[in-house]
Amino acid sequence: MVLWTRLAPEPLAPDGGLPAEIIQVAWELARDPGFRQIAASGTVYAEPAWAHSVHVEPEGLEPEQTYWYRFHALGATSPVGRTRTAPAQYAPVSRLRLGVGSCQHYAQGWFGVYRYVAADALDLFLHLGDYIYESTWGDDLVRSQGGQEPVTLTDYRRHHALYKTDPDLQAAHASCPWLMVWDDHEVENDYAGAISQNNDDPAWFLKRRAVAYRAYYEHMPLPRTMVPLGPSMRIHTRLHHGALADLHLLDNRQYRSPQPCPKPGRAGAAIIRDCNQRLDPAATLLGTRQEQWLAANLRASTAHWNLLGQQTLMAQADSAPGPGQAFFSDGWDGYPAARQRLLDILAEPQPRNPVVLGGDVHAFWVADLKKNFDDPRSATVASEFVTTSITSQSLPEDRIQATVRENPHLRYANGTERGYLRLDVTPERVRADLLAVPSVKVRAPSCHVQASFIVEKDRPGPVPI
Repeated sequence: MVLWTRLAPEPLAPDGGLPAEIIQVAWELARDPGFRQIAASGTVYAEPAWAHSVHVEPEGLEPEQTYWYRFHALGATSPVGRTRTAPAQYAPVSRLRLGVGSCQHYAQGWFGVYRYVAADALDLFLHLGDYIYESTWGDDLVRSQGGQEPVTLTDYRRHHALYKTDPDLQAAHASCPWLMVWDDHEVENDYAGAISQNNDDPAWFLKRRAVAYRAYYEHMPLPRTMVPLGPSMRIHTRLHHGALADLHLLDNRQYRSPQPCPKPGRAGAAIIRDCNQRLDPAATLLGTRQEQWLAANLRASTAHWNLLGQQTLMAQADSAPGPGQAFFSDGWDGYPAARQRLLDILAEPQPRNPVVLGGDVHAFWVADLKKNFDDPRSATVASEFVTTSITSQSLPEDRIQATVRENPHLRYANGTERGYLRLDVTPERVRADLLAVPSVKVRAPSCHVQASFIVEKDRPGPVPI
């Protein structure tokens, strides 16, 4: 458990409105929302070097219990947050309710989706990246995040603080524990390792990456083991939810190979055809060490379900109608050899019941993950659910549906609405509800279930219900 806050009476000021002094912060963790039964408490010190952020990791708590927490500093008391401890590692667990979200451009819409996250009584919420956007783009913007792209530590701190001022996002954070991984926009669009989209000098870009990672840590409920060291910050991890599920959280930005066949004079993504570089067997999305770590953890897992929290669509998505193929190079389609290495492991008897979760593409996608995507008769080795964006604008729907028609393993896709994904996990099945709002241009949109699917244990492949 990590309890997070930041002291910032003027959050958009360069110093948060505080002097460059260390400030004492008291914290309390209770078994009841009225704080009559205190389970743990203590004092920590918010340092200006870390933007007066606080990361508390209480110890000695009971497993699978709900707690409430708050902070006291400078004569003020924070709002109360609700959190939970995980079940003991091998304990029998009957249920996990997991929310999944990604891609929340501040200017493109109100965060009304989070009103429903906050009310959903989730055990966990998993954010799969693009928590902030470094640049402004899109049509029919509802608010401003400023026109200047962040480059310095002060810039990134202001960006995070601006997003955190949204009351619906605050309420969702306070409603349940959050698990975090990043994607590209927390630093810069389409970056790959030390290579920026603009193909900047890698030494310069790594300095930018270092301050972006530092600001990310300062503003997220992350443990001390994830503290950044310069431009390096390990965020991939595994968490156990009793005997029910292992959650493998991945980082597909920090260690990846550059995207294949970029446009002349640039790096980053492109729609590519006839690109031999794409087939490079040494290319990697996760990096060699993370690949080896993931393989070992998957093969060692004894859980009923193995949930992979990663950033984007894993299934092949050929966007060229008829003969020939075209792929978006920034996702797994740009790294088919790396994907095949992972799918080969998912096809083994251990791990049991793999389900891949993704975001990034601003649309709901549901897919069979095949041993060989070019052969419709190939075995399905895992199930995939990709959440739509919280606010970020999607591709035209006709292009999405054309891709579905071209790829029979893509069972469903819809980019017309924003929202989030909710999984209800039991030992026998996973139910996925695709929760959508018709508009993010209003502060309080309605919310409905766009579609629902079930994956039965030992039977990979989502089935609509």
